[in-house]
Amino acid sequence: MPDSDIYQPDNIFARILRDELPAHKVFEDEVALAFLDVMPQADGHTLVIPKLAVRGVLDMPPNAWGPYMARVQKVSAAVKKGMEAEGLSLRQFEGAAGGQTVFHLHFHILPRWAGVALRRHGDAMEKDETLKANAAKIRAAF
Repeated sequence: MPDSDIYQPDNIFARILRDELPAHKVFEDEVALAFLDVMPQADGHTLVIPKLAVRGVLDMPPNAWGPYMARVQKVSAAVKKGMEAEGLSLRQFEGAAGGQTVFHLHFHILPRWAGVALRRHGDAMEKDETLKANAAKIRAAF
């Protein structure tokens, strides 16, 4: 297996899991952690990561999918309710060629509203006060 395919424990999400970096957390249990994306494509853009050290879909143990996806579903419901969204987009990118930029498995939960386009990811950091307010809305929806 090439080095580029090996899980790197210093990736930003692993560091968030170890509380080495701050995050606007909305959910955490023994299986997963969910927090807001700091460069959101939509208000309330949330990431759900497994606590297992896995790079992507192909590395996740089959028996871990059920518990992890149950958390993705639970967080999705809270994001939709908390952000008063009309719908959701869920996204997962696999490998650099597939658009993955942080090599720790994660799903993006994007609240959606009719007629509101998604922003480009990576264009700008969201204001901390906006992230705090959106995180509070989502946490209150559980």
